[in-house]
Amino acid sequence: MPQLNPDPWFAVLVFSWIIFLTVIPTKILNYTTPNEPTPMNGKKHKTESWDWPW
Repeated sequence: MPQLNPDPWFAVLVFSWIIFLTVIPTKILNYTTPNEPTPMNGKKHKTESWDWPW
């Protein structure tokens, strides 16, 4: 049965993982967002506890 012969499929698996681990992460890491996030001010927000009505 040809499905049990790993010779051609193992090479495809290895080369596809090499592409996934080298090419694709570099393309993703080079992507920049069009709107850079602005830093928030250092003011703390006032938080209050809330009494439950029951």
